[in-house]
Amino acid sequence: MRILNKVEKGRYLDSVALMRASRRLAALQGVEAASLMIGTPSNKALLREANLLAPEGEAAGPNDLIIALRAFDAPAALTAALEILSEKPETQMQGLRHARSLAGALELETRANLAIISVPGAYAAHEARKALARGLNVLLFSNNVSLEDEVALKRFAKERNLFLMGPDCGTALIAGTPIAFANVVPRGGIGIVSASGTGLQEVSTLIARLGGGVSHGIGVGGRDLDERVGALGTLAAIEALEGDPATNKIVLISKPPAPALARQVLERVKRSHKPAVVCFLGSQEPGLARTLTETAELAAGKKLPREGFDVGKRRGSVRGLYCGGTLCAEAELIFGERKGHQFIDLGDDRFTRGRPHPMIEPELRNEHIAAAVQDRQVAVLLVDVVLGFGAHENPAAVLVKNNFSSKVVIASVTGTEGDPQGLSRQTAILREAGVVVAPSNARAAELAASLVS
Repeated sequence: MRILNKVEKGRYLDSVALMRASRRLAALQGVEAASLMIGTPSNKALLREANLLAPEGEAAGPNDLIIALRAFDAPAALTAALEILSEKPETQMQGLRHARSLAGALELETRANLAIISVPGAYAAHEARKALARGLNVLLFSNNVSLEDEVALKRFAKERNLFLMGPDCGTALIAGTPIAFANVVPRGGIGIVSASGTGLQEVSTLIARLGGGVSHGIGVGGRDLDERVGALGTLAAIEALEGDPATNKIVLISKPPAPALARQVLERVKRSHKPAVVCFLGSQEPGLARTLTETAELAAGKKLPREGFDVGKRRGSVRGLYCGGTLCAEAELIFGERKGHQFIDLGDDRFTRGRPHPMIEPELRNEHIAAAVQDRQVAVLLVDVVLGFGAHENPAAVLVKNNFSSKVVIASVTGTEGDPQGLSRQTAILREAGVVVAPSNARAAELAASLVS
């Protein structure tokens, strides 16, 4: 068995493409392990821990691609790796216009008013400022942007009467157009301001299922209601929705802000001439929605039907394995002070270092499911399945690869019938495998809690 590294200088591929190529290589006969990674210090540390790093890989830089193999016939495995990398990816982009710079893109699309920034965090603030200076609103998808840069960018946007959504903004719905991780929902009169991506997805899709529609869904980034940022994005979004004739109700979703900032935001909401629903997840403030489900119900003016589930009580604990961070936090809040249960956000940075987000590649969750299945203390598995643009094309099928016949598995599916994966198709796959599918994330958590209480 030999370890072999080849470094491709100045070659960049996104983490999803590299993950899929790595999986194909690892499945080849005679290959014990394979990984393709960009040569950042953190990625090299991962390769070192996996006993896949050779001196050639150690010398790679952050702009280089490392092909790392451990195989009986390493040269043959390397030949296979190079062949996989040389394949032309299937794409729906052929024939579409493209540019290599912001200036070039604006020459092609002179009426553009929104730029989506998705570059490494070290460069993201600079690119966002350039776009704002050119009069573009910005959705800043990138993370690892400093707090100081976030404040400066949001103030810069405010001076120019523009929006800066983010940083680390994964979801938006602007005038019916889903952006990044978002779902197909009908247009309507409900405007949503959300500090979290999966929170916006859950509420918007539940509103759709309840017969309502969304005018805009504005993501502001997870730190916007930090006292140091001062809710600059949230307040700007509320102002915009209040002045939008297509919006007749405003919904606000966030984790609890600092008390003084919460008062400021709530006072601004109360001054609006439009009715509002506010959910500060985990807050005990009177008059606020307690869950994302309740938020959607209050916004739509209808309640989700209560379903009966023929599932008996279980001895043991609940293990929550989540792709969506806000969905994980909501489930944990529903369990409250109950001890012995564990909830894991697999989209957290510690799990995604050098790897794609589990909403893109849900296979990453399966190793955690396998461990939970082997754990005799775990009686119930609680999971989310998130659909929509940007998400995996068939996450339910990936989930049911697991043999969890010895456990009760409860899932919620965040999505709509119009999503590429199809809500009913995904639900059917899960139910056929014996998974209990609840109508929302909160209902799934409540059911799980009732089984082990």
